[in-house]
Amino acid sequence: MSSSVRLVDYDPQWPILYQEEKASILSLIGDFVVDIQHIGSTAVPGLGAKPIIDIMVAIRRLALIEECFQPLQTIGYEYRGEYGIPGRYFFRKPPGDPGARTHHLHMVERESDFWERHILFRDSLRAHPEEAQQYYQLKRELAAKFASDRDAYTEMKTSFIESVVNKARVSKTQGEPSKPE
Repeated sequence: MSSSVRLVDYDPQWPILYQEEKASILSLIGDFVVDIQHIGSTAVPGLGAKPIIDIMVAIRRLALIEECFQPLQTIGYEYRGEYGIPGRYFFRKPPGDPGARTHHLHMVERESDFWERHILFRDSLRAHPEEAQQYYQLKRELAAKFASDRDAYTEMKTSFIESVVNKARVSKTQGEPSKPE
């Protein structure tokens, strides 16, 4: 069963919470990490979101994923496998009640499409505040319509996200500068 959708206005604490969690993660599994990034709506200044910090970790090789289970469990993460997305390994914190969730952690290889898409989307919204506000308006409308169906809410955002990612890819191939984290 799909859980409910709760959006809140942007919280300036989100980047701080990300930095704190990043430090904890790196202290435990840093030897395996190639890169770590704050992704999702909480990574875009001014953008309202579900109050869950999304963290994307690139590890040297996906074969090392099993080495990460126990250390991440010690700081409250629950491993959920690929969770419907091949090549992406998902952890959530804390386990149990979705309404209490504070963090999502996505482990992938840095060269993966998952990595590229999430970085392109985040950086595009950061570089184009008007686009970020359009996205927030869409999210509010969808949250009202699909308040008790997170899966439908997420699915209905797909075409907007695809459009932003496709424009960002075109800009990237034309040599336009990207906005680093």
